[in-house]
Amino acid sequence: MEFLGWIAAALLAVGIVIILIIHRRALSAFSDERSNFERRRRLDFDAARSEAQEAAERVRADSERLMAQSQARIKESIADADRRREELEASMSAQRAELREMRHAQERMEARLHEREDRLAADAEGLAARAERQDVVRAQLKSQRRELGDMRDEVEAERERIAGLTQQAARAEVMAEAERQSRLAATALARDIESAAKRDAEKIARSIVVTAIQRCASEQTSESVVSTIDLPSDDMKGRIIGREGRNIRAFEQITGVNVLIDDTPESVLLSCFDPVRRETARLTLMDLVADGRIHPARIEEVYERSQRSIAERIQREAEDAMAEVGIVDLHEDLVPVLGALAYRTSYGQNVLRHLVESAHLAAMMAAELGLDVAVCKRAAFLHDIGKALTHEVEGPHAIVGAELLRRHGEHEDIVHAVEAHHNEVEPRTVEAILTQAADAISGSRPGARRESLEAYVERMEHLEALASDRDGVDRVYAMQAGRELRVMVTPAEIDDGGAQLLAREIARDIEKNLSYPGQIKVTVVRESRATETAH
Repeated sequence: MEFLGWIAAALLAVGIVIILIIHRRALSAFSDERSNFERRRRLDFDAARSEAQEAAERVRADSERLMAQSQARIKESIADADRRREELEASMSAQRAELREMRHAQERMEARLHEREDRLAADAEGLAARAERQDVVRAQLKSQRRELGDMRDEVEAERERIAGLTQQAARAEVMAEAERQSRLAATALARDIESAAKRDAEKIARSIVVTAIQRCASEQTSESVVSTIDLPSDDMKGRIIGREGRNIRAFEQITGVNVLIDDTPESVLLSCFDPVRRETARLTLMDLVADGRIHPARIEEVYERSQRSIAERIQREAEDAMAEVGIVDLHEDLVPVLGALAYRTSYGQNVLRHLVESAHLAAMMAAELGLDVAVCKRAAFLHDIGKALTHEVEGPHAIVGAELLRRHGEHEDIVHAVEAHHNEVEPRTVEAILTQAADAISGSRPGARRESLEAYVERMEHLEALASDRDGVDRVYAMQAGRELRVMVTPAEIDDGGAQLLAREIARDIEKNLSYPGQIKVTVVRESRATETAH
């Protein structure tokens, strides 16, 4: 039993030991598990902290990127706002300038309207005064008719009493006397009305013409039919002439221009009536002189090149002139004809510049008169186009130009204005009259044209001869450089009515037989002298 007790005790001790071992092992396992758990927790914490740090870094990077993007967008928005502000300020400045210009234009227009209203008021006053004068004249005529009726009755009674005339014969004689008196009164009345109408019309026309002249400023030109070529030395004259005159003959045959070589040092002259041909020859000779090689083949080659150059210049001159007056629909075949006028002169005035100047003048006067500005400007611009063909086609340049325009489809009003601007055809439209006025103003302004002394004297003599051959004319004087013709008549042969008729006939003869710029005033002077001797 004791052994069993020791065995039980041993077993108990062994069990306790086993329990202690198991407990230690359990504690060790728990400690290991706890260490592992702590290690895993630390590892998880480190991983979580790393992930958190990485996430924080990513968030910080994203925040910095978003902040940079926001700052860039803010800068772009500020720059865009500044740009829009500058654009708005520029637009507002332009609008303010445009408004100021519109206000100034409106003020100028209102000033012109006030001036026109003043002129219309003055014209209305003049018409009212003229109507009053006509009423007075009519009243006088009625009074004269009543007086004539009374006189007729008295004359009939007196003649029947003294001469024993029949009533029909007395009536016929009185009617003849009354008719003569009425004609005299009607002539005086017509003269007064005509003078008043001319005075008012001349005042308005003078205002329109002076306004157009003041607004149109043109340059002065002076050209001739001879071109001078400067040479580097007199030895070049021998090269131009060539062996036995071969070069100069070839040059004149190819170009159609006369070469004049005289004793003038280091220069030669080119003479030709065709300005385009003369200019082509001038360019040809200048190129030959600059190159130094002068022989017939070289002359022909350079001449062809000069022709192409002149054709380009003519086209450019015509296009520039058309652009200056605002014409873009001219027939293409008329453009080179028009450009050739840049090398044509009339009494020293360049014809193409004369056309541009006439177009501007016609447009200004048409605007003042309320006419079609485009039609008047086009007619004045084309009125002398026939001068480019007068050396090729026979006839007056007005008719030649009108036929040329008619063939190329120009409107009939334009064609008529061209053919009537020198009265080859009687003008029947306002545009034709306005074209005549613009042509006369441009040709007669100071410095526009020049005239030789011989031609001037011949024109003055012809002007005086037109009036001096008439019956009753005593003396004739051309005054103011041919702008006025003063005619002295014999009072015994020509009465007041005849003087008026004579002035009209002389004016018609001048228009028919003379070509002149501007207008010529015809004044017929009739003096009555009473002489008595005291004894």
